[in-house]
Amino acid sequence: MHIKSYPSILYFGTAVVLISTKNPDGTDNLAPMSSIFWLGWRCIIGLGASSQTAQNLLVTKEAVLNMPSVNEAKAVNLLARTTAANPVPQSKILKGYRFEKNKFEIAGLTGTPAETINASRINECPVQMEAVVMDIHKLAEDEPLQQGKIITFELKINTVFLDKSITMDNHPNRVDPDKWKPLIMSFQEFYTLGDKLHESTLAEIPENLYSTYDRKSAQEKV
Repeated sequence: MHIKSYPSILYFGTAVVLISTKNPDGTDNLAPMSSIFWLGWRCIIGLGASSQTAQNLLVTKEAVLNMPSVNEAKAVNLLARTTAANPVPQSKILKGYRFEKNKFEIAGLTGTPAETINASRINECPVQMEAVVMDIHKLAEDEPLQQGKIITFELKINTVFLDKSITMDNHPNRVDPDKWKPLIMSFQEFYTLGDKLHESTLAEIPENLYSTYDRKSAQEKV
């Protein structure tokens, strides 16, 4: 039986991403988030407008989207209630956030300079995507009490780096879903993918038929 319900959050299960951007002083900022979805080689992310990551993106228009696996859960947790915004926004103070400048250090992660943008890839993450902001939208502009609090960014992926351990044998451009165990956030708890449940009709479609102009353009620039 269904009941009428009013959950405070609607995080039914999405992948965790560690966003790497450059702060105004040139240092690296890392921020975990799970408000993201992909279409082709583009994605939409949603961030609180007061976050340092959002402010960095508004200025630099660049980021690396690093996807942690189950092995990086501890590192993500160490970043969970930290912010590079100083002073800490009141909304985050209420949730127990604290200011931290050296995000890589406190999480025990290491970085490598990106190839196409000014940001750092996280070495420990099996998936690393260099991206640029193509458009910016404000969310909930129809509600005066929510105006200006959330920003959505459309990003285009320039380059993808995959750890060989998650690619299909003899197919460097394909991720093996049986090997890839992403970190999933579901109602603020960490999970991952389990075993395949059922045969997929969509999986019968050759993956290359989903290739977009953005992907082909990125390949041509190599």
